[in-house]
Amino acid sequence: MSHIESIATGTSVLLMADGDDVAVALRDLTPGEIVPVGGGDLTITAAVPSGHKIALNDVAVGTPVHKYGQSIGVATAPIVRGDHVHSHNLGMDLAARVHEFGTVHTELEAPSGPSRTFDGYRRANGRAGTRNYIAILTTVNCSGTTAKLIVDKAKAEIKARFPHVDGILALTHQSGCGLVLESEGAQILLRTLNGYARHPNISGVLVLSLGCEMASTSLILAEGNLPEDTLVETLSIQENGGMRASVASGVEAVLRMAETLDSRRREPIDISELVLGLNCGGSDGYSGITANPALGWASDVLVAEGAASVLAETPEVYGAEHLLTARATSRAIGQKLLDRIDWWEKYIAINGGTMDNNPSPGNKAGGITTILEKSLGAVAKAGHADLSAVYEYAEPITQRGLSFMDTPGYDPVSVTGLVAGGATVVVFTTGRGSVFGCKPTPSIKVGTNTELFTRQGDDIDINAGRIADGTATVEEVGSEILELIIEVASGRQTTSEEFDVGQEEFVPWHIGAVT
Repeated sequence: MSHIESIATGTSVLLMADGDDVAVALRDLTPGEIVPVGGGDLTITAAVPSGHKIALNDVAVGTPVHKYGQSIGVATAPIVRGDHVHSHNLGMDLAARVHEFGTVHTELEAPSGPSRTFDGYRRANGRAGTRNYIAILTTVNCSGTTAKLIVDKAKAEIKARFPHVDGILALTHQSGCGLVLESEGAQILLRTLNGYARHPNISGVLVLSLGCEMASTSLILAEGNLPEDTLVETLSIQENGGMRASVASGVEAVLRMAETLDSRRREPIDISELVLGLNCGGSDGYSGITANPALGWASDVLVAEGAASVLAETPEVYGAEHLLTARATSRAIGQKLLDRIDWWEKYIAINGGTMDNNPSPGNKAGGITTILEKSLGAVAKAGHADLSAVYEYAEPITQRGLSFMDTPGYDPVSVTGLVAGGATVVVFTTGRGSVFGCKPTPSIKVGTNTELFTRQGDDIDINAGRIADGTATVEEVGSEILELIIEVASGRQTTSEEFDVGQEEFVPWHIGAVT
């Protein structure tokens, strides 16, 4: 698979790999234009929007079409050199892929010089946090409104009186009762709530229950393995005399915690203790060219330094999973990824869909046609490191190096799983423009194209579109991402934090029966 390191200024059409049947338009192209590509000239025969694909070869119906050196689909209508290639003439390639295990290994080299550090919070269990939050963890949807009222009443006072507390958030959700507790769905919910309770970025937890639900306080805390320095209080609305009394008691509880937690201070911690979550949302035709490869570069540096980096979104590696199994450090790890792919194929089929239901309308407007094309661009976030582990949703991340977590492609649900697993910084790439955040973990947003950054720059931390513009290389933007990861881990606010985004984006994956 090709990895473009730099693009010459003024390039109009970009060939991703030798032998590809399509190239990518780096600006809007009009019929009759003649543009250089692949050592020759190409006459444009149809309007091609920026980020979309242009045919380099004639392709017969039913024949695979290649981009990144891989099939991204088959022609559903005759394609002629110079044509716009998209949903009107390209469809899903259902041919089976060949999966190898451990056949690709890249020796990553850590940068020379002394090891880098960030200023973080050392927790009692030895883990390293990047934020100092108080969380109200709700056991059930029925306690969600009460939790938000507590936050509304306590938030301003905490901000005014306790500057070393990063904030308070209400982690509310749509479940917690009517569950079959032994079911996969219930176990996912409990694992997610456990993961947030013990997260190194959360120093104080108020577990707020209604009092009669299935997901009880004891179940949430029993296997949480919370650090000894996590302050924990519990409150039952029914036992406390109702909603009004519980809001008053809840405010008192979080203010008590804030007074203690305000004494905690950051200290230098090696960057090998960071846990980086990799996610993308609102992808476009530039994602696999600019932001994702640049993030992959930063991920490789962190992995080389001994940190953990976690790729996710199983439906968005579908069709590119063979590139990851080849990098697996054992057959068992590669097979675990394939087992999750198999689960998804069955799960989607039971619900009347196909894996190619993803890409979204926004992805398609940005130039992505099939899930194969989207996935090939998405896996670039994982750089070149070996795949050292595969986790189920919200499972604790214990392995350093590059790993994978099974999550849906829906951004809030995916990142909720990564944070529950222990991600302490998230980098989120976007081509269409996301306003995403994920408290208590800071989320750095990287835009894939300059037009987006110009239009929506208040929501984007880094413009990777400069790679396509020819004004920066993948390594230069990757280095910028790395430096911002370290600064954000040390306390610098991201754009989403400046807007106070991230509480509503706590969305545990909800599957299974509700009784």
